Amino acid sequence: MSAKLDFLDVTHAYDSTPVLNGVSFSVGSGMIACLLGASGCGKTTALRCVAGFEPILKGAVLLDDAVMSAPGVSVPTEQRKIGVVFQDYALFPHLTVAGNISFGLRTEPKATRDRRVGELLDIIGLTNLGRKYPQELSGGQQQRVALARALAPRPRLLLLDEPFSNLDVDMRERLSVEVREILKRENITAVMVTHDQNEAFNIADVIGIMHRGQIEQWDPPYQLYHEPKTRYAADFIGQGHFLPGRVLADGRVELELGVFQQDQTPAWPAGTLVDVLLRPDDILHDDASPLKATVMHRAFRGAAFLYTLRLDGSGTVYSLVPSHHNHAIGEKIGIRLELDHLVAFPAAAEGAAPPA
Repeated sequence: MSAKLDFLDVTHAYDSTPVLNGVSFSVGSGMIACLLGASGCGKTTALRCVAGFEPILKGAVLLDDAVMSAPGVSVPTEQRKIGVVFQDYALFPHLTVAGNISFGLRTEPKATRDRRVGELLDIIGLTNLGRKYPQELSGGQQQRVALARALAPRPRLLLLDEPFSNLDVDMRERLSVEVREILKRENITAVMVTHDQNEAFNIADVIGIMHRGQIEQWDPPYQLYHEPKTRYAADFIGQGHFLPGRVLADGRVELELGVFQQDQTPAWPAGTLVDVLLRPDDILHDDASPLKATVMHRAFRGAAFLYTLRLDGSGTVYSLVPSHHNHAIGEKIGIRLELDHLVAFPAAAEGAAPPA
């Protein structure tokens, strides 16, 4: 049975240097969560605290409401029934694929071990490779074996520490999708840490953006992208530019591109200077639009171009445009703004220029 995880107000430090500062999050049974952040943000330390590899100074780690860690309390890792998939796979080179997968089943009868190994080889798509050795496999295959080994004892919770970082970009994307399917099929609660947004979006039901030892935002991927709650989260997730604006007396926000209704609650007072987040999918290419922008840079992505555009008032925006619209640098193209909701934050600097 997969476990519910509660990570409650956890504080941790290395040699008196704070690493986690009152971090809290919960992961429901059968859910896949991801701690996403830059190097040094504390995400791997949080994972190690869940596993029992690190003690905590404050707070508690609970599995199905049972305390696993608290100040002065630490249930041994092997008693937590947690599986861990490491960044470097950590496979035993002297054991076959089948031997690696069955390593955690040593106390089970041989028939039970063989049945579980065969089941997992089918699940990870390596049915006929049980007699191979790790060094005979590709990186992606080795990672599948590492996953199967962690799943073999049917853990209550699976932890994945940057599991795809040693793979090329295409393999990372394919394997992250496959791993999600496997975890859902097995109904395993899982927590992954990564610095790669695409991996997080591919695999997770919910993502926590970590920054300086704290959770900036804990939400499903869609909300993180379209409704960032902090400026850091808005900067960190996806691509976008901030365009300066001014709050009007009726609560709407005036930008160089027009006047729009703000979604912030409570509303800012009239005259407040704000920065409005615009994503590439907010700016649509429209030849018929009277609003023009100059192509400053373009990145070809096969099905689309990512254009960097300069507005007449000197603002800069991105636009993702189907690649049959092939425009030259310096060319003016028609654009229009299509916002489902407006995401804005107080202006980053005093004296930020409002729209002309």
